[in-house]
Amino acid sequence: MKCEKCNKPATIHLTEIQGGKKTEKHLCEQCAAEAEGLPVKAHTPINELLTNFVLAHSGLSKEPGTACPQCGITWGEFRQTGLFGCEQDYAFFDKDLSPLLQRAHEGATHHLGKVPARQGGTNVPVKRQLDLTRLRKELARAVEAEDYERAAKLRDQIRQAEANPDSPS
Repeated sequence: MKCEKCNKPATIHLTEIQGGKKTEKHLCEQCAAEAEGLPVKAHTPINELLTNFVLAHSGLSKEPGTACPQCGITWGEFRQTGLFGCEQDYAFFDKDLSPLLQRAHEGATHHLGKVPARQGGTNVPVKRQLDLTRLRKELARAVEAEDYERAAKLRDQIRQAEANPDSPS
């Protein structure tokens, strides 16, 4: 579509309904700002936003020339592009990457995932799911260590928590 005023490509599309009559306007950003008084937001590509975020929130603890032994990417190159070169970079740049991810995810360092719908979906508190996961891991360790008394207690706690979703686990 072309702008109704200047024939540039139209990027703003307005639909107004007044008195039951539908009116459509197709304008470029400049004409929309001038003629209609509409505030036009600047569109920044996501890769530019991510690059700016990485540059603003990352420190450089690796030597500037230190590169991944597998792909050769440096921390500085990652900061500029926002892209790693291989899967080994996550481990190689862990000390630089962890604080960056913590800031980006408000302190979270582990993905908790979603609660399956058959378990109650979003109505089941995440803490309860984490507690059950922790108990199951402890149970597996107790069985592996052949501590059957502890394993039996943990099994009972898990059964109780699963049977009574509203009670604390």
